[in-house]
Amino acid sequence: MSRVLVIGCGGVASVAIHKCCQVSDVFTDLCIASRTKEKCDRLAAALAPKTKTRITTAKVDADHTEEVIALIKEFKPDLVMNIALPYQDLTIMDACLACGVNYLDTANYEPENTDDPAWRAIYEKRCKEEGFSAYFDYSWQWAYREKFEKAGLTALLGCGFDPGVTQAYCAWARKHEFDTIDTIDILDCNGGDHGYAFATNFNPEINLREVSAPGSYWENGKWVEIPPMSIKREYDFDKVGHKDMYLLHHEEIESIAKNMPEVKRIRFFMTFGQSYLTHMKCLENVGMLSTTPVLFEGKEIVPIQFLKALLPDPASLGPRTKGKTNIGCIFTGKKDGKEKTYYIYNVCDHEACYKEVGSQAISYTTGVPAMCGALMLLTGKWNKPGVYTVEQFDPDPFLDALDQYGLPRSENRAPELVE
Repeated sequence: MSRVLVIGCGGVASVAIHKCCQVSDVFTDLCIASRTKEKCDRLAAALAPKTKTRITTAKVDADHTEEVIALIKEFKPDLVMNIALPYQDLTIMDACLACGVNYLDTANYEPENTDDPAWRAIYEKRCKEEGFSAYFDYSWQWAYREKFEKAGLTALLGCGFDPGVTQAYCAWARKHEFDTIDTIDILDCNGGDHGYAFATNFNPEINLREVSAPGSYWENGKWVEIPPMSIKREYDFDKVGHKDMYLLHHEEIESIAKNMPEVKRIRFFMTFGQSYLTHMKCLENVGMLSTTPVLFEGKEIVPIQFLKALLPDPASLGPRTKGKTNIGCIFTGKKDGKEKTYYIYNVCDHEACYKEVGSQAISYTTGVPAMCGALMLLTGKWNKPGVYTVEQFDPDPFLDALDQYGLPRSENRAPELVE
């Protein structure tokens, strides 16, 4: 019996909440909170007749730690699931520390205002020391490790699919499939079609900043940074087919490199169609991806936030999207002295997700792992004081839960990714 506070009520949060309500013997009491309480009320009303979980709702602005603290003190949860924006990770972590509550999120911290001088100084120092220039990284949250250890609390970072499940796949491969792992290639393929000329499958601000940034990968103990979208590969994905994919920087590379230092090379690839890339390049060229405020008719606006308002809401894509996703990891290494290649992945159907929880597969593949990660914490399988990423825990019960609750794994000895 556990009380859980979920902060966020967008597409991913909705999936996670649906899934929590399917495990009512663990998630006995749920509070859904966001800036827009009406969204929480609608979701609670829709779920109440279908679940034994007791659901309440609340309004909270997670930009303000004191508001989160007040809500935590009122609801008294055993766990806070942060499924809001990555801009709010640190304020919610501060609130959890102040109230003595465990913490979980699905994406690492990213600042909303990248022009803030204090942040820029830290960012530029990290770029020089670490060798990559992504706005998002784990350093901000890893800095909380000692605070959570001293408080006897657990913070689980990045428990979505990638990051999240991909790291569990790495831990599984190390535990069961290899004596030594030489290379890891993480492949994220969305073969879905929503019918729009241009739309993003999750928060447009986050998505477009991530994709338009320089790519980077880990090789021989250091970062290699490349121009955006400059390394392209093609892969034949199970149940999806041949797709073009591009090397991006992604946060799980950073944590896997630290926690699996024996791996010589770690890369992340994501598929994109030509139409998406053409639209994105045009928007970038005219300044619409900028985070720097501009003056328009006497008011300051942030171009990428204005663009977000113009684009379709990712939560609205569910009924329109057809096709499948395929996300997984290809490993090379040795087992019993012999060279080995191993591929573990999940295929998820957009239409099946919408039929079950009213969401497309992108939100589903993030929301289900968030619930399964919460399940690991609440049942004591992953609890230990400190700040951790998924690959630092035993992957077996987590992957078993994913198999049970909608994201079953597939495995084969796939050919190595052709260079």
